[in-house]
Amino acid sequence: MNQVLAQRHAQQIGLSGNGVADSEGSLDLLALLVRVRDEPGSLYRVSEAIYRHGGNVTYVSTITGGEIQFEMVGVDDRKQLIADLLGLKPVVEAVTEVPSFQEIFGKRIIVIGGGAQVGQVAQGAVAEADRHNIRGERISVDTIALVGEEKLAAAVRATARLHRAKVLVLAGALMGGDITTAVREVREAGIIVISTNMAGSVPEAVDLVVTDSLEAGIMAVMLVADTAKFSIEMVRGKRF
Repeated sequence: MNQVLAQRHAQQIGLSGNGVADSEGSLDLLALLVRVRDEPGSLYRVSEAIYRHGGNVTYVSTITGGEIQFEMVGVDDRKQLIADLLGLKPVVEAVTEVPSFQEIFGKRIIVIGGGAQVGQVAQGAVAEADRHNIRGERISVDTIALVGEEKLAAAVRATARLHRAKVLVLAGALMGGDITTAVREVREAGIIVISTNMAGSVPEAVDLVVTDSLEAGIMAVMLVADTAKFSIEMVRGKRF
């Protein structure tokens, strides 16, 4: 299962087998917002047109009102693909080329946990992301406050399925049990995991433990920012 998660996350973050970005950061990436009729077969018709133009779909997101965002690489003729999709009327009602989610929101930092520490981690991450984003980066921060082993473990595992997720920060006073198992699974899937210093077994399973909540958020951003000279290999297994 862990190998499957790793392969899935590699596809989501645009990594080939050798760890080189090949979709999200590709100049070849094409994002289309397609409005279709809400009926069986609509997705098949659109996917077939993309396939005929050599497109490899790297991400799909359904939106309200029958809109679907497709992100793809390898399309041989963008203008002709759009023309062919518009030719599928009345199944396809509109097609618009849009920026990819990578271009808009960039890499994602996920903050999960409970109590005031979650807010402090998010504050640190947002402040640090601002420093890098004004220099051309795109880093966004997502957070949710949760309590309970089952809910937290499910949220941790879901991180490996999130599009563009790079780092998970766990903030709280006590985490262990199945949460620790979930942490090991998402690390194998390629997610960097940081935790605040807490009771329980989670700190023993993460990549990095940071006592100060604000600093945990700052370091999470620094680990993925192209404009920062900082690597998880420099600090993995350490406590600050």
